[in-house]
Amino acid sequence: GTGSSILSALQDLFWLSKSKVEKQLQIISVLQWVLTFLIMGVACTLILMYILCTDCWAIAALYLAWLVFDWNTPKKGGRRSQWVRNWAIWRYFRDYFPIRLVKTHNLLTTRNYIFGYHPHGIMGLGAFCNFSTEATGVSQKFPGIRPYLATLAGNFRMPILRDYLMSGGICPVNRDSIDYILSKNGSGNAIIIVVGGAAESLNCTPGKNSVTLKNRKGFVKLALRHGADLVPVYSFGENEVYKQVIFEEGSWGRWVQKKFQKHIGFAPCIFHGRGLFSSNTWGLLPYPKPITTVVGEPITIPKIDNPSQKEVDFYHSMYVDSLIKLFDKYKSKFGLPEAEVLEVN
Repeated sequence: GTGSSILSALQDLFWLSKSKVEKQLQIISVLQWVLTFLIMGVACTLILMYILCTDCWAIAALYLAWLVFDWNTPKKGGRRSQWVRNWAIWRYFRDYFPIRLVKTHNLLTTRNYIFGYHPHGIMGLGAFCNFSTEATGVSQKFPGIRPYLATLAGNFRMPILRDYLMSGGICPVNRDSIDYILSKNGSGNAIIIVVGGAAESLNCTPGKNSVTLKNRKGFVKLALRHGADLVPVYSFGENEVYKQVIFEEGSWGRWVQKKFQKHIGFAPCIFHGRGLFSSNTWGLLPYPKPITTVVGEPITIPKIDNPSQKEVDFYHSMYVDSLIKLFDKYKSKFGLPEAEVLEVN
């Protein structure tokens, strides 16, 4: 009677405490990644410069020597670490939202692939979790396929940050890096390119499903030059995790954003999520909204060393149609109304 009731109450308390601890670990895991995304590169550069001015200057000098020696490694596929990709912190990161990876078709290990990831969102949270960690089981879902998430080349000029990114299988989104992976790294490689890039991030907002794709054809040309199959990927919920101020075309705010995008490579967004201690306050933490990333059917691409514009346009059109079909097929399964239409800009 009474003893059983007390025991039951203690068990309830224990499980409640465990739940709270797991929730805090989820928050910490996401916070560290957001801070890495926003400030790690600059912070590590400043710390390195400071150490050079102290009695420990030799440590910084040794690292800088290593940096010079290792400078081209990101262009040659990087230096991934399965240990880092399997860190438990990424499972807490996954469960915060939660993030899920959905496979629709098998991928042959005898082929190479370019995944077009849509939409960009503010930070590409789904792209990172699904393809730069093993939290959602990408290696189990696609055995024999090595994913490489492509991001801004400028990130790989930042000390420490570059090594951290490479450990997750992240590479620069430039021609040298992509050419190397698709031509000198064997088969079974999948490069994930967030096609819309910075321009797309400027328009992402909750409730909006739009992609910047009409005039983005460089990834199709790369696929043709290497005979790499194109795979459309849509991440439902990517735009829901942050709210941002959208500046209208022609406004001073959009002018500033485009100038940054043109000269630096990224567009500064004014956005907010939830606070660290309360979901009712503003902060840098994303809102815990589900993100479901659906990997579509590969489009077989022939190898053409010098594809004509007509050939590029043909396969680009095929890719756009495939992406729209993927969106339409799965939208109702992941919370969108049947009447929702994917806007292609």
